[in-house]
Amino acid sequence: MQVEYTVTYLEMDARPDWTQSPAPEGVTVIRAHNPAVHFFFYLYDTVGAAYEWTDMHEWAADDLRAFVQDEAMHVYVAYKHGTPAGFVMLDFRKANVCDVAYFGLIPEFVGGGLGGWLLREGVGIAWDAGISKVTVNTCTLDHPSALPLYRKVGFVPVRNEEHVRDVASA
Repeated sequence: MQVEYTVTYLEMDARPDWTQSPAPEGVTVIRAHNPAVHFFFYLYDTVGAAYEWTDMHEWAADDLRAFVQDEAMHVYVAYKHGTPAGFVMLDFRKANVCDVAYFGLIPEFVGGGLGGWLLREGVGIAWDAGISKVTVNTCTLDHPSALPLYRKVGFVPVRNEEHVRDVASA
């Protein structure tokens, strides 16, 4: 089955003026240095299953490993009481820019405010690295709250693109 969707590209060219709140009760964020590909896929698939996150499965194994384990790719995992709750993957491969490559929560943790906190945590980490711009993109296949959340955190849409792709039948 084919589906039409819109990709929205957003940018933030100055550190936002909000102050990050303390971590929610029981939440810790740990950077996964040089993560195993199967761990990355656990996060990617668990977070993205409902949103047609499938493109990474099309990559060659060596290319995927190089991407996930690149020194400029920073994977931060949020744990709630020891259980993975979500992740944010920051891509620092482009000079002076950080792209939020992947971000999301495991379904059981959606709706409790953790997503906004984790996104702000990732954005703060990006700005702390001394970059001059943070970018992200989302699409109409993602969670309906994604675009409003990115805007609330301080991202500004810069362009939209229309696409068509094959998706799994429901």
